[in-house]
Amino acid sequence: MFKEKVQQLVQEALDENPALFLIHLDIQGANEIRVTIDGDKGVTVQDCIAVSRKVEHNLDREEEDFSLEVMSVGATTPLELPRQYKKNLGRTLEVKTAAGETIEGLLETATDKEVTLAWKAREPKPVGKGKVTVQKTARLPFEEILKAKVVIKF
Repeated sequence: MFKEKVQQLVQEALDENPALFLIHLDIQGANEIRVTIDGDKGVTVQDCIAVSRKVEHNLDREEEDFSLEVMSVGATTPLELPRQYKKNLGRTLEVKTAAGETIEGLLETATDKEVTLAWKAREPKPVGKGKVTVQKTARLPFEEILKAKVVIKF
């Protein structure tokens, strides 16, 4: 009952700000509630406060004690939902595939089913010695992606 109430309150808070979406909702042993959110345009401290207040002000501590933590995903947190890929179009991703391959490339497209990455690679010349730079692309269905994260460059 408690978990359903928390899920409902979190969803109501997210409905009030459609740019936000839920990544994880975890309730541990002693009613330790951890909510992780993301947003199409990022997440502000005010966004976290709004979700926290929606949950906290509608639960009765006299009825059931709890702790609450609302946070945004970190810059190096792996991407999990298609919506996260869409918000990171044009950024460089490091993707580990089910085939054991690691690809670092520019996220060109993202749909609800797949992503397209583009990158440059050095390959041996077809004729003669030396290497040549070639443009490569890969279309990866989400089922083939084990882990993907945004590459932060300074």
